[in-house]
Amino acid sequence: MFKSLFFVVRIAIAWALVVGLAAGLYSSIPLIGQWEFPAVAAGMTTMAFVVAGAFSHLRRVRLIAGHVDRGALGNRHRRQVEIPFEAGQAFDLLDAAIRELPGIETVLSARDSLQIRAQVRRPDTYSRSALGRWNPLSGFGTQHNQILATVTPTHDTGSVTFVCEPQIGAWSDWFLVDDGTNLENAEAIIRAISRRVAEVRRGEQMAAARTATEKELTVAKLNLLHAQVEPHFLYNTLASAQLLTRSDPARAEEMLGHLIQYLRHSLPRAEDTPSTLGAELERALAYLEIMKVRMGSRLDVQVDVPESLRATKLPAMMLQTLIENAIKHGLEPRTGGGTVWIRARRSDGHVAITVADDGEGLGGKTNGTGIGLKNVRERLKLAYDGDASLAVVANFPAGVAATLTVPAEREAVRHG
Repeated sequence: MFKSLFFVVRIAIAWALVVGLAAGLYSSIPLIGQWEFPAVAAGMTTMAFVVAGAFSHLRRVRLIAGHVDRGALGNRHRRQVEIPFEAGQAFDLLDAAIRELPGIETVLSARDSLQIRAQVRRPDTYSRSALGRWNPLSGFGTQHNQILATVTPTHDTGSVTFVCEPQIGAWSDWFLVDDGTNLENAEAIIRAISRRVAEVRRGEQMAAARTATEKELTVAKLNLLHAQVEPHFLYNTLASAQLLTRSDPARAEEMLGHLIQYLRHSLPRAEDTPSTLGAELERALAYLEIMKVRMGSRLDVQVDVPESLRATKLPAMMLQTLIENAIKHGLEPRTGGGTVWIRARRSDGHVAITVADDGEGLGGKTNGTGIGLKNVRERLKLAYDGDASLAVVANFPAGVAATLTVPAEREAVRHG
């Protein structure tokens, strides 16, 4: 209450001095000064409007801010906000918030110096001023406010400082009020910044949730892949072994031995770590030996993997997928069969693992749906954060060559 009363009294005293000075000058004019009534009436009318305007300003500030103090009652408002983004992003956010203010007319922004200067038309707060053009204060002062804003770069954030004030010198604060318009602008900018920061955070949370969901789905698919052996392959292998027990027991025993080896490497891993090229190669060779028993001389296998590269980290079942594609879609459909090559080389900090065949090729009639290769690419992206790739091209003179490229030194950062 005391602050409100002091505010009204301060403005009333300032205007009383001005009115008193004007009355003194008026009375000193010969002849005209004898007419005191017009001067007194004008002075009293002016003081009435001044006091009424001060009370109106006080009331409106209370409605906007919810309280009245020296800072809220002033015509000039300074705010400082820490935005949890780097300076450039904080500047863009602040610039967008200022441009959305009602009545904005001119915005001059300099991104390199992180400064913004804006001009805002002062709204006609109560639709029409009391007495309209007959109000003795209607033409006094300014009809525009201004905003001066800067962004100061810090370690990981942008410190935003802005001032909302009338477009007139500070001396006018002794005589004029802005009806809380600059307080409104300051609060509006704060709200806009908070809303935009919240939107960015919600977007980040949604992206993180999607990433987590995709990761869980991929890991679930991977665990399922580890835990299962293709029923069709297992059935055919056991059926072939059963037939061979009558005609060629030695080959049947050989096939079952390779199947045991394959199954041993296909069981889910107890440890939450990726496999290695050596372990995956053993699984793949066991599979190929089984296929050689079934396909006979129609299948030839050539392996060129240096011993030094066999410790390379490699997601489980990935090499197996490429080899199965080579057999099913490349060589099995051909009457004469063909050859599968497995080759690994190191170059520029990466290891390239190629599975090639001289079978039907990319245009073959038995090409699959591509789900296996899509799964390989998704797992590579998840395991190596984009530092690994799969390339599938036509082999010369026939067939397909699929090449996995993975980091040579770094382990996969997530589930393989």
